[in-house]
Amino acid sequence: MSNWKSLLEFDRNHIWHPYAKMPGQTPAIGVAKTQGSIITLADGRDLVDGMSSWWATLHGYNHPKIQEAMHRQIDTMPHIMFGGLTHEPAIELSKRLVELTPKGLDKVFICDSGSVAVEVAIKMAMQYWISLDRPGKNRLLTVKNGYHGDTFATMAVCDPVNGMHSLFSQILTQHFFAEAPQMGFDIKSDDTDIASVRTMLETHIEQIAAVIIEPIVQGAGGMRFYRPDYLRQLRQLCDEFDVLLIVDEIATGFGRTGKLFASEWAGISPDIITLGKTLTGGHISLAATLATKKISETLNQGDPGILAHGPTFMANPLACAAAIANIDVLLESDWQANIRHIETHFKKTLLPLKELNGVADTRVLGAIGVVELERDDLGPQVQAAAIENGIWLRPFGKLIYSMPAYNISDQNLETLSSGITASVTSVL
Repeated sequence: MSNWKSLLEFDRNHIWHPYAKMPGQTPAIGVAKTQGSIITLADGRDLVDGMSSWWATLHGYNHPKIQEAMHRQIDTMPHIMFGGLTHEPAIELSKRLVELTPKGLDKVFICDSGSVAVEVAIKMAMQYWISLDRPGKNRLLTVKNGYHGDTFATMAVCDPVNGMHSLFSQILTQHFFAEAPQMGFDIKSDDTDIASVRTMLETHIEQIAAVIIEPIVQGAGGMRFYRPDYLRQLRQLCDEFDVLLIVDEIATGFGRTGKLFASEWAGISPDIITLGKTLTGGHISLAATLATKKISETLNQGDPGILAHGPTFMANPLACAAAIANIDVLLESDWQANIRHIETHFKKTLLPLKELNGVADTRVLGAIGVVELERDDLGPQVQAAAIENGIWLRPFGKLIYSMPAYNISDQNLETLSSGITASVTSVL
């Protein structure tokens, strides 16, 4: 039906892809269709998807119940402005989010994407202190190796040295960076990492509005797993120093680590939480920021008495309908058993790769498997080898990792893990 040669040539010369040159040095790969955990390329080859489209398609592609909900919604109201109006999908989705997220997060802002959700969280935190007549508290405290998005406010709290946004370091707001949490979900720590946070708070408390962190898993900044006790101590420090705690659950929300939200590993409730990626099961873009009653009341009492943010496509009904169906599909499934199954399989198949020369580390948590190489220039070679081995990976830097759909079949999971092993081994 399509002349893929000419389409891909146009793509290469005119369309920017994420973190890529244009014209593209390496042409993008054409995709004809998707189904479940399978990506069918334009040339007819099938690949097992190890990425869940950047961690979003937790039930695989084209889930029938989510598609059915979207079809129903598009026939009645695909979009309506949210200014002064409301609709059932937004209300029903918000009910679910208030019920499922950690206790106390009962004010919901539904937006377009993960980066926007974090922008809104940052704006909430800043406006909170402005409303309390303390505008000097206008900086954030975060940790090294973090990633929170690509917009300007979010870039400023990504890792300032090793992150993807160092190009803009001179024009970004300068925030405070504590040492990253020590690696290891099960380690017994000496707490020097959390001591770094305390020192920052003691030194800069008059400027710090909030602490922002990815709970338990630092994603695009290094695929680093850390202990729940660190997060518990961080919550305690925020309470002690009276600063807000923002947890960015865009990568970890809705089950990826084995808990519905990664914050649950520490048994904590943040003041603000951001959600995205898996919110609609990867079927359409949507995100959300939830905050406490205390924050909303404080903003209401300040000047101008409103939360100063409002995207055009805020609470898009079609996306909200997809999110409702996605959450229902998740909760109706035995998702925890599925996560444990993937974790067990990855531990069996990926952890032994640590013995290879050229592999610095391997680690697994929930439905996340990571092979960290010693060199940071081999990713493109591993990706090319992965395609030849029938799987789709998107490495970054030293990190070869997989976050598959929760309902991936045993056969596809075996193909995925054996493909990772073969690809890494052949390149090394």
